[in-house]
Formats: sequence, C-alpha cells, structure tokens
Amino acid sequence: MSAAQGINRYLARTPLVAVALYAAVMIGLVVTAITSIATIFEHQRTLAQTADLLDQLQGRKGRGASAAALSAEHPGTPFLEGPTVTVAGATLLQRVAASVTSVGGTIQSSQVDVLGTQAKAGFVGLLVSCEMEQSSLQKLLYDLEAGMPFLFIDQLDVQVPQLTAANEQGVGRIRVVLGVSGQWQGGK
Repeated sequence: MSAAQGINRYLARTPLVAVALYAAVMIGLVVTAITSIATIFEHQRTLAQTADLLDQLQGRKGRGASAAALSAEHPGTPFLEGPTVTVAGATLLQRVAASVTSVGGTIQSSQVDVLGTQAKAGFVGLLVSCEMEQSSLQKLLYDLEAGMPFLFIDQLDVQVPQLTAANEQGVGRIRVVLGVSGQWQGGK
C-alpha cells in the first residue's frame, strides 16, 4: 500500500478533514489573489506618483498650484530685462541690492561683469561684497535663488567675525562675497 492510497482511505473515512483541507486551500488561494491585486494597485499608485514627479521636474506640470498662483508667489520674468546688456547688469544689481537690504544687510562694494567668460552665453555676472547678520544669510540665498528672474549663485565666500576679548562668542555681522549671475535674452 502506497502513501497516496493511505491518505485517500483516511480522507474517505473522515470527510470532515477533507472539507477542512479543501477550505484551507481555497482560503489560501483567495488570500493570494487579494494580495496580488493589492500589490498591482500599489504599483500603479507608485507609478502615477513617479510620473507626476517626472512631469514636475521636467517643468510640464506645476506642483499642485496653478500658473497664476506660482507667478503671484514670484512675480517677474525668468530672464534679466533690459534693451542692452548694461541695463540688464543694472537690473541684476538692483535685484541683488534689494534682496540684501530686505534681510538687513549693507552692500560694501559691487562689480557688474557684462564681458566675462559667461557673457557669450547671454549671462550677466555680479560680484557683491556685503555685511549682514549670520541668521540672514539663508534668507538672502533663498530669496535670490527662488525669486524672479532666475539667478544663480556662482560664488559664496563668508567671513565670520574674529574671536576677541571683547567679542568672546564671535557674534556680529558677517562679511559675504557673493557671485551672482542671471541670463539676459538680448533685448528680445
């Protein structure tokens, strides 16, 4: 007598065990099917989120806000305006000076670079030396990079106050040399 015949005879004598085994197998199949369907829906949701993120990164879709709301948050055009590169440089200086003064800083010196290495690609550069409180630096950088026109931080040198007997904790205004550039569209 083989093992299969023994199992068949046992199940024939006690049908309740056969029904319980059948029910367990069916429950296992139903759980497997439900788990598979749930996994498919989870993958579809993840794919949709990834596609939305890709659209946002490629600039085809806003971040849940309308274009009017985004332009109200950061008014202006993405490029430096002006009929000549000199006027565009003055616009850049004006924008950076407004940002520095809005965070409580003071400009020590500035130099507009309209003939530099990036000028051929339509970029206007600016080198600004300023003083401000240390806590204001992050606000300044955010304002410059998040606002309009699109500005790029090319250089950032920060000099903190020296520790002296009168100034034991090194608090005070920091000196910042900031290289900023923006793109000019050539008076279009």
